[in-house]
Amino acid sequence: MADRVTPGPAAAGSAQTVNNIKESVCVHTRKVYDSCKDKDCIEDLVVFLDASSQCYIANAIGVRARSAELLFVGIDVEEVAFNRGYYTIDCRYFYKVKGEAYSLSNKCNEICGLAVFDKRVILFGSEGNAKIFSSSSAPSCDSMQTLMKSNMPVAVVEAVDPIILSMKLVDSCDCNLGDSECFDIPPFISTSFSDNLVISGEPRRVYCTLGQFSIVKLERDSQLLIPVYDYCVPEKECVGSNDTDPCDLFKRIKFPVDEFFPPNTIHCD
Repeated sequence: MADRVTPGPAAAGSAQTVNNIKESVCVHTRKVYDSCKDKDCIEDLVVFLDASSQCYIANAIGVRARSAELLFVGIDVEEVAFNRGYYTIDCRYFYKVKGEAYSLSNKCNEICGLAVFDKRVILFGSEGNAKIFSSSSAPSCDSMQTLMKSNMPVAVVEAVDPIILSMKLVDSCDCNLGDSECFDIPPFISTSFSDNLVISGEPRRVYCTLGQFSIVKLERDSQLLIPVYDYCVPEKECVGSNDTDPCDLFKRIKFPVDEFFPPNTIHCD
C-alpha cells in the first residue's frame, strides 16, 4: 500500500523528488463536482425594443440582424426533491440585441432591445452540512438567508456572446408565438440601454434566433493536496511604453501581410 502523502517538503529519495516535486501543499479551492456543456439554438426570442427603436419599426417593412451581446446571467440553485446530491440550476440569460429597420425609402435605422432566455439543468453537487463562516464576510440584513444556504454548492456559468442567426418583424395581431411571461428587469440591465424598454402593448414585435455556447458547473469549497514544483516567478521584464518616440513603438508592430494577401482557404472545424 502506498504511503499517505502529507503536506510538507518532499522526502529525499521519494517518488516525489524523482519527479522534481519539491513539496506537497494543502490549498483551499473550489472543486468541480459536475459540469455540462451545451449548444442552444434559441428560436423566436422576443426582443423588447427601446422606445426610439419601437418608433422605427412602426413603418418599417423589414429588419436585419447585426449583433447580440450577453449582458448577464442570473443563477439560482435548488435541491432536487427525492434525489439526494442533485440540484436544479435555473439560468436566465439577458442579451442586448442590435439590428437595422429598413423602409421603402431604403433608409436604415439602428434598433436595439433586450432579449431574455431561461434555461434549466440538473447536475450532481454532492452533500455538505457544514456552515461556512469567513472573517471577510460582513454581517448584513441578508445574513440569515445566506446562512440558510451556506451548504449549497456554487453554480458557475461560462458563456460567450451568442451568434445572432436571424431576425424578423411580426405584427402583434398576427403573432402566434405567444406573449412573453412577466419578469423583473434588474436596474443595472436597464441602464445598458439609452432609452426606456417597451415591455408590453407594442403593435409590432421583433423576434430573433440566437446560437449560444455555454458551460455550467457545480462547485464546492474543498481542501486539496497538490504537488508543488517551485514558486512561480515571472521571467519577463516589465517594459513601459516610450512616449517620446512613437516611431520606435511602430517599428515593433509586424507587417500585416494577411491584410494585403488574403488566404486562399479558410480552415473550418
